Amino acid sequence: MSTVPGSERLLASNALDGKRVGVVCNPASVDRGLRHIAERVAEHPKARLVALFGPQHGFRSDVQDNMIETRHGHDQTRRVPVYSLYSEVREPTSEMLRDLDVLVVDLQDVGVRIYTYIYTLANCLKAAKRDGVKVIVCDRPNPIGGVQVEGMTLVPGFESFVGMYPIPMRHGMTIGEIARLFNGHFGIAADLEVVPMQGWTRDMYWDRSGLTWIISSPNIPTFDTTTVYPGGVLFEGTNVSEGRGTTRPFELIGAPWVVAERFAEAMNQRGLPGVFFRPALFEPTFHKHAKQGCAGCQVHVRDRWTFRPVETAVALIEAFRATAPEQFAWKAPPYEYEFEKMPIDCLAGSSVLREQIDAGVPADQIARSWQADVDRFFETRQKFLLY
Repeated sequence: MSTVPGSERLLASNALDGKRVGVVCNPASVDRGLRHIAERVAEHPKARLVALFGPQHGFRSDVQDNMIETRHGHDQTRRVPVYSLYSEVREPTSEMLRDLDVLVVDLQDVGVRIYTYIYTLANCLKAAKRDGVKVIVCDRPNPIGGVQVEGMTLVPGFESFVGMYPIPMRHGMTIGEIARLFNGHFGIAADLEVVPMQGWTRDMYWDRSGLTWIISSPNIPTFDTTTVYPGGVLFEGTNVSEGRGTTRPFELIGAPWVVAERFAEAMNQRGLPGVFFRPALFEPTFHKHAKQGCAGCQVHVRDRWTFRPVETAVALIEAFRATAPEQFAWKAPPYEYEFEKMPIDCLAGSSVLREQIDAGVPADQIARSWQADVDRFFETRQKFLLY
C-alpha cells in the first residue's frame, strides 16, 4: 500500500469548497495516479483555480542551473497566470495574491537545508501573513527519511536563498513539518494548515513509499541522487565537478587532475561507513569542465543507515584537495545572488567548514564539531513533527 500524499487528502476533503485557489507546484506535484495538482484543482467542482506559482527551475522545471531566472507566463491549458518565484521576485507580491482565498503549496523537497523549495515556502508564508491569505501545505515524503539528521548548522550572518534559518544540512523533516517549524519556531505566524500524508513513517526512504519518483529539479533525476545530495551539493562550492552535465549528478564526482583508480582506492581505504567508491571517468556535457575528461569516483551507497553523506563529502573534498593542492580551488562568487560570500560558505552556512579544511582538520573531527548543534536541533524540531 503506497503512501497517500497530502494533496490527495486535501482534494478528497471539502477544504477548497467555494475558494479561489493559487497553487505553488512543479512537475513533481502529482498524486499516486500521476495526475498533477493543477489539473486536479482546475477540475474541482466547487473551487476555482486562479493562479499557478513556480519555484526555482520553473513551474515546468525546465530551467537547468542556479541564477537562471524563470519568466512569468500563462498556462494555456488551464488559462491562468503562472508566476515565477525565481524571477525579479522571490515571494508572491500583493498583486499576485489579490484574488486568492487560499495558497496551496505542493512541492517535493529532498530533505536538505540548501534546497531552495523550502525557502520559496517560507517566502509564501511571509507574503500570505502580510496579505491575510491562508496557506495549505500538502505534505510529501522526505525521500531520505525522517530519522537521520547530519551536518553543519547555518550561522546567523550567512543567510541566503540556500539557507535562511539555522538548521543542519540534513534536517530529517518533511516539507509540512518544515512549514510548521518556520511558521512557529522562527516566528512567521501565517495562517497555516498542513495536510499530513497517510501511511508514511519516519523510517521510510522513498523506495518504501510506493510512490513514483518524478524529477524534483533538473539535477535530482532519481531517488538515488537524493541519498548523496546532502553532501555532494558541497562540491558546488569548489572547482571539482559534482557531475552536473552527466546522467548521475552528485553521484559522479571528479576533476581533470585525478587518477580515478588511485583516488577511489584511497577513499575506500578510509573505511567510511555504508559507502563504496568506484573509479569513474566522465565528461560533463555542460557546467564545470564541460567537454573535458574528469576522473574520480561514483559514490555507491551500500548501507543507507550507516552512510553519512555530509561527512563523506567533506572527506572527498579533503582528498581532491590533497591530490593536487595547486589545482584545487574554492569557487569564487557569485552563487545564488550572493556576490561577496564564498559559495562554499553559503552552502555550509558559515566559513567554519572552509577554514577547517584549509587548516587540515580531518573529516571525522569536523563531523564531531557539528554534533552539538545537531543534537540541539533534534530537540527543537520535536514539537513540529507530524509522524
